[in-house]
Amino acid sequence: MSFDLSKFLTEGLINSVDNGLIPSDLATVYAGNYLVKSLITQTQVTQVSDAITAYKAAQLAADQAQRQEVNRTSAPEDTLK
Repeated sequence: MSFDLSKFLTEGLINSVDNGLIPSDLATVYAGNYLVKSLITQTQVTQVSDAITAYKAAQLAADQAQRQEVNRTSAPEDTLK
């Protein structure tokens, strides 16, 4: 069995972003550096970019859901006057 460095680097970047180990901007820089050094392909850079986009969308959705929950639970109750 052979070791696939490009797959390892690509998956490592994606997993690192997904697990909050590195910021997405830094993962983009790393992917660019790996591409320039021919360690990964343009297709793999696109995979990293797509994963970062999905991660950001999921984070945004989670943040919005959390804000809605806070607003729902902290809103004053309607009272009769």
